[in-house]
Amino acid sequence: MNLKTNGYSRRAFLRGTGALLSLPFLETFGAVTGTGAKAVSKKMAPTRFLTVFHPNGVYPKAWDAAFEGGKYALADSPILAPLAKLSSDITAISGMSNVGAKGHVQLTAAFLTGTGIKGGKNGISLDQMIAAKQGGSTLFPSLELGTEPPRQGAVGPDPISFANTLSWNSTSSRLSPEINPRVAFDRLFRNTSSEKVKQDAQLKRSVIDLVLDDAKSMQRKVSSTDRRKIDEYLDSMRAVEVQVEKTIDPPEREWEPLDEPDLRRPPSGIPRERDVHLRLMMDIMLMALWTDTTRVGTLMTAHGFSRQNFSFIDGVSSDHHGMSHHKEKKELVDQYTIVSRWYASQFAYLLERMKSVDEGNGSLLDNTIVLYGSGMKDGNGHIKDNLPILVAGKGGGKLNPGRHIDCKNGTPLANLHQSIAEKFEIYEQAESFNGVGTGLIGI
Repeated sequence: MNLKTNGYSRRAFLRGTGALLSLPFLETFGAVTGTGAKAVSKKMAPTRFLTVFHPNGVYPKAWDAAFEGGKYALADSPILAPLAKLSSDITAISGMSNVGAKGHVQLTAAFLTGTGIKGGKNGISLDQMIAAKQGGSTLFPSLELGTEPPRQGAVGPDPISFANTLSWNSTSSRLSPEINPRVAFDRLFRNTSSEKVKQDAQLKRSVIDLVLDDAKSMQRKVSSTDRRKIDEYLDSMRAVEVQVEKTIDPPEREWEPLDEPDLRRPPSGIPRERDVHLRLMMDIMLMALWTDTTRVGTLMTAHGFSRQNFSFIDGVSSDHHGMSHHKEKKELVDQYTIVSRWYASQFAYLLERMKSVDEGNGSLLDNTIVLYGSGMKDGNGHIKDNLPILVAGKGGGKLNPGRHIDCKNGTPLANLHQSIAEKFEIYEQAESFNGVGTGLIGI
């Protein structure tokens, strides 16, 4: 039902030959209230946090060309040029260092914790701190998406599996990303009000109760090493337990989007085409934030030790990890730069889509803090200083984008985490993020 005001419906359309194009939310029609139509929310849209990670670093000269001589010109960078039209929505930050970490595995695992893995332990990641702060308001405290299957094995003392994800909800427990578009969609947007779903959730809760009781009993009879493994298992089970409870008794929504996205269920399976797969996951992340199904998301565009083949792009014949160890050979440097530019163009797609979602007090992008980058600067040598870092969006007016911030080289990445945490009123990290941060950045 389209309720009328001033002769127009709140949901206005442009009609043309064979097409029906919906207009964005118009302030003129924003005062509509009444039975049969969803009233426009008088509350301000919530602030979200999204991380978009790409692996294997960048070729430094190709990234840094945008900032030489104190300028801020994304179009001058062979990598960042696809983001040039969005430069007023982006802050580039130089000088960040992934202190305390080394190699693909540790540098990936530290991207949201700021600290290296020691003895199999990491810090709690920034996304999970924010999820703990405001995740109770949504069906899912956080959403983790990716595009590559988890990997096993080891690199030095560290399991490669530590590079499967960015999200650590405890010092020893990780949240693995979902890589299947349909599974992710169904998990987020299934009909949770149906009787069958609630019955399944009740059954699952009963099973969880039994598992938790058995695990706690077993803890008293096993070695300290096994006890630690059971602790990790219990942490992950508690997260499932919370989700089951929210399925049975969903939280009351604090905020309603002005408009709903077209929730089209993706086809089954995982697309073979790299670009199709990544954009599907981006679209699902967008829908989850748009509908306030979650306010915290991490998107791994690839595994932290990715060997993805990019021969589908003109001019590229190598795998991403291989070309990142370029040894300054022009052919590999060129391919490395092309792939980094491809990732930047995918990020531009996501930001453009977020910018198109009108929330009354700005766009979805305006109401989000988006962290983009890699855990290393250059794959050739696993350089961990002067990381390629962008922060997009305005965070509901908390950020001032459209500039370049040049920090002193060696500034802990945790300082950025600490600064973002403060924007979400997380003050327990104010002194030092995970014991690594040394101060705030004026983002």
